[in-house]
Amino acid sequence: MRIKMKSEIQSEILIVDDNEDILFHLKVLLEENNYTIKTAVNGKEALKLLSEMKSNPDLIISDIMMPVMDGYEFFSSVSSHPQWNRIPFLFLTAKSTPEDIRLGKLLGVDDYITKPFKREDLLASISGKITRNIRSNLINKEIYQLLSSSSIKIEPFSKEKEKLMFCLLLVYWDDIIGPVLKKSYPSDEDCIISITTIGKQLFHAATSIYGHDKITKAQGILLNIENINKQGYIYFDSIPDKSERYGEKQYMLSVIAPFLSYFDSFKIRNIFTEISERIKQNKEWEIKDYWEKILEILSTGSLQLKLQ
Repeated sequence: MRIKMKSEIQSEILIVDDNEDILFHLKVLLEENNYTIKTAVNGKEALKLLSEMKSNPDLIISDIMMPVMDGYEFFSSVSSHPQWNRIPFLFLTAKSTPEDIRLGKLLGVDDYITKPFKREDLLASISGKITRNIRSNLINKEIYQLLSSSSIKIEPFSKEKEKLMFCLLLVYWDDIIGPVLKKSYPSDEDCIISITTIGKQLFHAATSIYGHDKITKAQGILLNIENINKQGYIYFDSIPDKSERYGEKQYMLSVIAPFLSYFDSFKIRNIFTEISERIKQNKEWEIKDYWEKILEILSTGSLQLKLQ
């Protein structure tokens, strides 16, 4: 499936900065590159603007040091909102110390660019983030179509099964039969959703958009699984293997939960990287232990808010 780029689709960007000169120059630069621009002078004004927009912008660019509501507070509000948390978010700021940059990345923003910036660097980052978001939306549509034609088990919700709303799974690609569920917690029998079916379809959907030759370069993708009213985070990696069709044994780690934010996915990615290294080194790992680590992340963050 070919992905239309910005020359064919006019993407919309929200810029948030209290410096009117910077807002003006960014607006001119990006409009010259075929983007539609909306602006706000602080986080509070930007949140109001987001709530009034008929559809989400394709990207948010925000300063950090702003009156009323700064960039950190604004990003926190966006990343914890169920309708906005998958909007790519980029900090463009004069806060340029290594500590500032480290904090921005720890928060989970998609990119952190310091002022003064090179226009080609900014444009490349914007194009990359929007393209990735387009692919994510296409995968969402593909998942919806695949799951609509599948038989999915969804158990009635109860307080006793609250934790079983969250599932962790490992899926390998088999050249003959396709995706195979290797590990999961809870098990398919105990989870309130059919993770065997969903795990296979997540893998199929992602490879249909990226292609097998590029899927492991995609790594982390945050998704909205509308069919079961859940969200997912999928992470791809591989082990070199010349006997495989693509020269590598490809696998997918995935979390399925009621709600996931970009902030959650950033932390989960670190855990998935750790699991992936153990897989590559052929070391033992207990899926329940990592399920508990991820559950702790979600229980102290967005999942807790969702369940209240």
